[in-house]
Amino acid sequence: MVRCFIGRKLRPAFAALPPSMAVGRAAAALLFIASAHAQPPPPDEIVVTADFRQQSVEQLPTSVSVLDAAQLQATGVQHFEEVIREVPNLNLSGEGSRARYFQLRGVGELEQYEGSPNPSLGFIVDDIDFSGLGSIGTLFDIERVEVLRGPQGTRYGANALGGLIYMRSMPPTDSQEWRFEATTGGDDARALGAAVGGPINDKLAYRASVQKYESNGFRENVFLHRDDTYGRDELGAHGKLRWRPGDATTVDFAGLYVDVDNGYDAWAVDNGWRTYSDKPGRDAQRSVAGSVRVQTELTNLELVSITGVADTDAVFSFDADWGNAAYWAPFVYDWITTNDRERRTYSEEIRLLSKPGAIANGRGDWLVGVYALDLSESNDHLDYGDTEGSIFDNPVVSDYGATNLAVFGQVRIALNDRLELTAGLRTEQRDADYVDSAGNRFAPSDGMQGGELALAWRLASGRSTYLRLARGYKGGGFNVSLAGADFGTIDNFSPAEIQFGPESLTSLEGGWRVASADDRLRADVGLFYARREHQQIKIPVQLTLGDPSSFLLVTENAERGEHHGLEATIDWRAAERVSVSAAVGLLHTEIQKFARFPELEGRAQAHAPDYTFSVGAEYRAPSGWWGRADLSGMDGFFYDYGYDVESPSYGLLNLAAGRDFGPWSVKIWGRNVRDQEYFVRGFFFGNRPPDFNAELYTRLGDPRQYGVTVRYQTR
Repeated sequence: MVRCFIGRKLRPAFAALPPSMAVGRAAAALLFIASAHAQPPPPDEIVVTADFRQQSVEQLPTSVSVLDAAQLQATGVQHFEEVIREVPNLNLSGEGSRARYFQLRGVGELEQYEGSPNPSLGFIVDDIDFSGLGSIGTLFDIERVEVLRGPQGTRYGANALGGLIYMRSMPPTDSQEWRFEATTGGDDARALGAAVGGPINDKLAYRASVQKYESNGFRENVFLHRDDTYGRDELGAHGKLRWRPGDATTVDFAGLYVDVDNGYDAWAVDNGWRTYSDKPGRDAQRSVAGSVRVQTELTNLELVSITGVADTDAVFSFDADWGNAAYWAPFVYDWITTNDRERRTYSEEIRLLSKPGAIANGRGDWLVGVYALDLSESNDHLDYGDTEGSIFDNPVVSDYGATNLAVFGQVRIALNDRLELTAGLRTEQRDADYVDSAGNRFAPSDGMQGGELALAWRLASGRSTYLRLARGYKGGGFNVSLAGADFGTIDNFSPAEIQFGPESLTSLEGGWRVASADDRLRADVGLFYARREHQQIKIPVQLTLGDPSSFLLVTENAERGEHHGLEATIDWRAAERVSVSAAVGLLHTEIQKFARFPELEGRAQAHAPDYTFSVGAEYRAPSGWWGRADLSGMDGFFYDYGYDVESPSYGLLNLAAGRDFGPWSVKIWGRNVRDQEYFVRGFFFGNRPPDFNAELYTRLGDPRQYGVTVRYQTR
């Protein structure tokens, strides 16, 4: 067996920071300035909706970023992947045409090709679980995105080991609203969207939106003489209905239909923009989903029921040899991979919340709840290859089902006028069953527990701090690729490694938030330390040199890992017409103990850059003219675990300018205007005949693009 490991110690994350990290020092300076000048009255609150109870950021004892509609429209164009650099210590895996998998503080999956969905980060849209299906994250008519960093064991359980991304579309309104938007740009990008909402009567209100986006993409297939093999074709529709049958009850219905049908032709043997494949792939996801949230006030209690259902069909295919017969001649080499996946989920959460002051002599409250998730997924997987007449044909049809049942509770008590204690606990049972056409069958069962203990202090009006100890968890799984293996021919693997166990993450973090009395400056800074036990690490291995069909992804449990760092965000209205924002993340990760693969000990986690940053400035004139510049980027990161290769660091400059006049607005925008070359995914393996020597193959991020957006929106 050939293994591509080169042991290496990651340099300390906080030593000798590059010049781009000067923003971090500026953030700290602004924080102290804000602290010195923050006096009553309090500023407007930023409300977080992803927790059990809606509450302001100032009250929430956890690290969170909230991107509202204005920020999403200012810094993004179409998809959540375009705004991730606004969130400290958040990265993505460029494994598909759109980012489906995210890494927060170095925690998160890079892909799923086989086995069971087992996400480390939750991805929720309108109370519907799309964890591991981030292609759903189109931005049109999205009200907000909330990113909760660190384990959310009490609130979201097994799908939120490292944190949660919560998207919420625009809600119904009490007055009539209209919105129309049209975009045109380079690479034949074009989009058209509309939204409407308002009251139906005194008990009913609605919101509906639809948008279509198309683009030829950023690749040229020189073999097929086409420029659309990496094209994007994305349709998204959201609908909401709010019913108030009485003063004590509110029922919110939400539905969505998203049809993403993108091409996937992103890889080239020479790592360039031109591709040579004769069978370009497809990255498609069609989801139909809905949720019902019922909130009703009883005598001394509030009852909340949240029901979610989703039906997703997804196809992910690619030309695995990245070439064609003429390109590889005289050698015969042809390879394709296809995954046709169907996933169905049904979830139900019921919680009972006390009224404020129900316990501790009027100083506390409580809640209890139950949660159930039923997930089923079928996967029709095909690997087909022809290498000099040696045919490899491996179709596998699998069915996976899992049931999660959880019980949770939380207590909050005000210890005095400024200090509040929160304690939460969740216990969860996950039972799964997997069977496939190759004769493999697994039935893992895991009992898991998580929770939190947190203190929140209100130091003064506009200032607060918190300290939080939390534990999250994630279920175990199995390696399908090893299940049918002949262990007599595989070095260093055994049948005992077919299955792997659950993992847990314990985090200690503290933060400080401050807002000036006039709300001209807000700052939020936090420190965290996290320890992972039995971390699941997916190792790419090539069992036989010269045989591309022997490239496998094997998950093993590492005994111990560590993550620590800093996160800071600042919003500053520097002058009447000028506003400035900054977001900085510093991160150090380390695999501390991995007896199975000791070569990885001391190395950083994959897709965990030492720093991330975003700095933006906007000018708005009374006449309606405005301009905005955003610079964002990150340090280099390891592409994966099976090889010691890092991406280069990068910084992207986005520019926009326009004018608002009445309900109309026009925006001219440019993304990556310096045409910076950067990478979002990489593999190190053999894919070039006849010797198939291991090489680095990288996927480029999106190049420079310009466009114009025209919007009509009633206020």
